[in-house]
Amino acid sequence: MVELNGGRYIGKHGLEALHRYKYSGVDKSYMAKYVFQPFWSRFVNLFPLWMPPNMITLSGFLLVVASAFLSYVYSPHMDSPSPKWVHFLHGLLLFLYQTFDAVDGKQARRTNSSSPLGELFDHGCDALSCAFETMAFGASVMSGSHTLWFWAIATVPFYMATWEHYFTNTLILPEVNGPTEGLMLIYLIHFFTSLVGPVWWQHNFREAIPFLRGLPLLPDMPVNVFIIWLMLPVAVLPTILSNVVNVYKVVHARKGSMLRALAMLVPFFVLLGSIVIWGWLSPTDVLRTQPHLMLLGSGFAFGYLVGRMILSHLCDEPKGLKTGMCLSLVLLPLAIANALSSKVLGGKPLFDEFLLLLVYCAYTMALYMHFAVSVIHEITGSLGIHCFRIKQKR
Repeated sequence: MVELNGGRYIGKHGLEALHRYKYSGVDKSYMAKYVFQPFWSRFVNLFPLWMPPNMITLSGFLLVVASAFLSYVYSPHMDSPSPKWVHFLHGLLLFLYQTFDAVDGKQARRTNSSSPLGELFDHGCDALSCAFETMAFGASVMSGSHTLWFWAIATVPFYMATWEHYFTNTLILPEVNGPTEGLMLIYLIHFFTSLVGPVWWQHNFREAIPFLRGLPLLPDMPVNVFIIWLMLPVAVLPTILSNVVNVYKVVHARKGSMLRALAMLVPFFVLLGSIVIWGWLSPTDVLRTQPHLMLLGSGFAFGYLVGRMILSHLCDEPKGLKTGMCLSLVLLPLAIANALSSKVLGGKPLFDEFLLLLVYCAYTMALYMHFAVSVIHEITGSLGIHCFRIKQKR
């Protein structure tokens, strides 16, 4: 497996596999094919030929970071209304992020600079963007402590698609997918919020959406909570089932072990479950009082998990649980135990929870940055390329 080898993340076999690796992907989205692709094909021409694709990827990622920063400034707990122009800017920045994310690959082909590093860098930024965009979205729909569930709705399909890609060797985006229709829906919601105001999302869904007034069985709830209940069975569960079935077909055809394949999902669901438990037990209600920090620390932990899985795929490593992925989880048992200690110590935890949350963020950020910088250095050295500069052909 891909583990630190003398301070390195990539062994000899992995470096050799990098030279053979070829990306394979299929996008079945009709919206992408007939609407966005013609636009993206023209938009890429705005970038000069000397501009490296990874710089476009990073620029798009920073737009989402800027959007998250705006959400912190104007709605620090994601439960207070921001000015309407902020929501319009959230939508515009996400639209530009989607555009930049789509054209970086076109720029790579245009400049003949495609490489495994580009795939890792692109998907790594996408993984981190799940957390930063969730911050902006949570502010737009004023979801407060429920915002974590929107992050789950984004990350579960993302991780499952990455897992499926690892086994099938082809990233298949279905007719309706997250990078196209999913992002489009989110920035349309931002634009909608800039018109009606964010408080609309806290109204009872039966009053805010009249044609749902007669919907049976469901209790009254705010629109933002109703969206969570709607997305879980409509978008998340079918995606999980599709990914598992596709991986099972490949594993069965190769006479492999499905248990070993499923074991690769364990770190992510431990991460998600641990965050939920921490938030549930928290004496200071961290999901309500510090939603940005919870998403920040967990976002970098998620980025690390995704990065390690993609690197294993690029390096053609054996399928199965990668123990190194669990490094991003080491502080979560302490956080849960600290929250439990408040039950014994009369409501006051053993360690200040805010400081522990800061340590969690600092640790996961440092872990991710060490991984990213090290792997970039190792891949560029092995392939004789640069991360932010296009190598001139002789």
